[in-house]
Amino acid sequence: MPRITYIESTGRRHEVEAPIGISVMEAARQHGIPGIVALCGGACACATCHVYVDAQWRTALAPPEDMEEGMLDNAWQRRAGSRLSCQLPVTAHMDGLIVEIPERQA
Repeated sequence: MPRITYIESTGRRHEVEAPIGISVMEAARQHGIPGIVALCGGACACATCHVYVDAQWRTALAPPEDMEEGMLDNAWQRRAGSRLSCQLPVTAHMDGLIVEIPERQA
């Protein structure tokens, strides 16, 4: 299983194994990672699973689709690497993925 590292805004790191096929958001919820609220449950209807994808991984992931881009406009402190973790399906090539969790969600 791919290992994903979630970094809280405090700097605390959580490295988890994520099953292939679920989303980065769902892996966070399954492991009780704080800061991933996911109010819509992964329907891309809010921005409460917002993360910052580490620079080394940004080009390795598919770019956000229009719906995600629209929801990211509602994200708190959007910046380079901002993504909705519900829109990032876990794949085998994601082993080592690093995402930062914002201080708060939208």
